[in-house]
Amino acid sequence: MNNQAFGFIKEDPWRIFRIMAEFVDSFETLAHLGPAVTIFGSARTAPGHPNYKLAEALAKDLGKHNLAVITGGGPGIMEAANKGAVEGKTKSVGLNIELPFEQKGNRYANVPINFHYFFARKVCFVKYSLAFIFMPGGFGTLDEFMEVATLVQTQRIPRFPLILMGRAYWTGLLRWLKSTVEKGGFISPGDLDLVTVTDDPEEAVEVILDYLRRVGPPDSIPKAFA
Repeated sequence: MNNQAFGFIKEDPWRIFRIMAEFVDSFETLAHLGPAVTIFGSARTAPGHPNYKLAEALAKDLGKHNLAVITGGGPGIMEAANKGAVEGKTKSVGLNIELPFEQKGNRYANVPINFHYFFARKVCFVKYSLAFIFMPGGFGTLDEFMEVATLVQTQRIPRFPLILMGRAYWTGLLRWLKSTVEKGGFISPGDLDLVTVTDDPEEAVEVILDYLRRVGPPDSIPKAFA
C-alpha cells in the first residue's frame, strides 16, 4: 500500500467527526424552528428579475402565516426568499454551502448555518420543512427537486406539498417525465400527481395552508426522518 493510500485511510475516520459536528450544530439550531417551508431556486437570478420578485413575495406571504422560510442561503432566488421572510417578520434560515465560486451567504438570513457537506445540508432542508417550493433553477435545483420527490414517492418522508413555480419553465420537464419516464414504466402512474405546478403565488401558499389544515396543529405535523 502506497503512502498516499495509507494517508487517505488514516484520515477518513476523522472526517466522520466533522460530519457529526455539522449535524449536531444544525440540529441544535433548527430543533425549535417551528413550521417551515423551503424555497429552492437559481443563485444566478438577479434582483429585479420577475422570479426574484416572485420569490420575495412568496416568502413574505409565508411569513404572514407564521411559517419560517428556509433557503440555501446564497444569492439569487435564495436571497430573495430570505429577504421576503424578513419582510414577513418570520425566521429566515440560510443553509449556506462552501463552494469555490458562485455561492456567498446573503445578508437576509437571520438564522445562518454553514455547511461543508452537501448531504448534511440536504438532510436539514428535508428534516425541518413541511413543504417545498421549487423556483426555476439549474442543476442544484433539479437535484433537490428529484431527491425530495423520490423521498415522497418512496414514502421515506410524508407527502409534503411539492410546488413547482413557473409553468413555462417546468412544463418541458414534466412532459418528458410523462411521455418517456412514466410511459416507459420507470415511475408509476400517478407519481406526477405528487407535484403541483402553478404560476400563482397565492395558489402556492394556499396549497401549503390546506395541508396544514388537514394535518392539524404544529405538534401533529408529520416529521421527516422521525
